[in-house]
Amino acid sequence: MAIFCTISTQSHLFKSFALADSLANYGGELKVLLIGELTSEYESIQPKNVQLFSLNEIKSPRAEETKDKYKNDKLRWSLKPILLLFLLEEYGKVIYVDNDIYFFNDFKFLDEALEKNNILLTPHFYPSSPKNDQTWLEANFRLGLYNAGFIGVNKNAKEALEWWSDCCLYEIKKSYWRGLFDDQKYLDLIPVLFNAVKIIKNRGCNLAGWNDQENLPEKGIVFIHFNVFTLSKFKLKEHGYHSQFNLYIKTLEKYKPSFIIKEKRFDKFKVQNAIYYLKWKIARFIN
Repeated sequence: MAIFCTISTQSHLFKSFALADSLANYGGELKVLLIGELTSEYESIQPKNVQLFSLNEIKSPRAEETKDKYKNDKLRWSLKPILLLFLLEEYGKVIYVDNDIYFFNDFKFLDEALEKNNILLTPHFYPSSPKNDQTWLEANFRLGLYNAGFIGVNKNAKEALEWWSDCCLYEIKKSYWRGLFDDQKYLDLIPVLFNAVKIIKNRGCNLAGWNDQENLPEKGIVFIHFNVFTLSKFKLKEHGYHSQFNLYIKTLEKYKPSFIIKEKRFDKFKVQNAIYYLKWKIARFIN
């Protein structure tokens, strides 16, 4: 059985359970690191292929240092390499995915790829034409080449995971001018610093609102990353992946009947991006 893991709070467990449902269809098991307390209401609806455990069960100086330094989103992001290191003590290979991911087809080839490769990464596949969509071209350099919502590892990836964890302890911050983007931008260096790193170029992996230019057949979609941006695009009836959106929403509602899509009206990052875009337009005009 392929081993997957994710990190969640109780308020987002319904997403983790939907993820688990999609994995169960192809023989996947999901380990969920739960941040915070769990109430009894979730025990009766927990999928059989889910194992929950708490942060207190991870005993390491690295975990303690991370807990002392970060809270909320920064804590969850910086715990990814620590969670993978913890699970590799028991399992030969593990795949981390964000809990807003959903699988639509067999992932066996990803598990098999970890037999010969120590690390698996998925590119963002942002549009990259220097003639069109130049803002997306530059997003590759601002946000990172690889999406931190997916990373597969085997036991030989320990050194790389420790390095990634040290980077997260150094700084979790969105700062374009410093070349930082939370836990994600550090992944750009992994294929340079470490061996046996495979870049998964299958466009059906980590399909999302930022890379939906290709019209993939249903059998070509491995998993979709349903973050807020993806949800806002795929919910449109005319969108090519609207049927996958409907299936995902239906599964979410199985675990949270009251689920509705909420978009943040005010987001500091959106404001930063708007300022960056204006600076970019002025710079292009001057040039």
